[in-house]
Amino acid sequence: MSPLLRRASLALLLPALTGCAIGAYISPLSPLERQFNGTYEGIGVGPTGRVPYRLVLAVQPRGQGVSGVLTNLENRKAYALSGSFEQKGDTLTLDTSLFEQGNQHRGNLRGEVREGEFSGQLRTVLFGKELLSYRVTLGRVSSEGAAGRDTDSD
Repeated sequence: MSPLLRRASLALLLPALTGCAIGAYISPLSPLERQFNGTYEGIGVGPTGRVPYRLVLAVQPRGQGVSGVLTNLENRKAYALSGSFEQKGDTLTLDTSLFEQGNQHRGNLRGEVREGEFSGQLRTVLFGKELLSYRVTLGRVSSEGAAGRDTDSD
């Protein structure tokens, strides 16, 4: 291979290699996911008193869906959460259902996420009817990336 041809191939190879490295730093999360995904903790107040809760929330921009887990930190029961959201500016309005053991509808969680805080209503469900209502206020304690690791601190 001639020295001129070797230099030309190196000159063409360098931009291709650096392009791969630059692409590796692009976040797989959308701005909406970075803004609202994460772990929220706080208190629910209702007929049985004050109950500590943890909500792990994941927003899916396609289809305007949300999923996650709501855990009662007092009795350690965890509920799968799924539902929908509506975005208005910097506010996300959630309308979700809670399930135990995959298919047993145990409650509904509705409310808003704004500026790192969720506030809303948790209503327990028994025999298909909403019974007890809790006022829930949760603050964001961490934001989670695609692989469940913290991406930034709040």
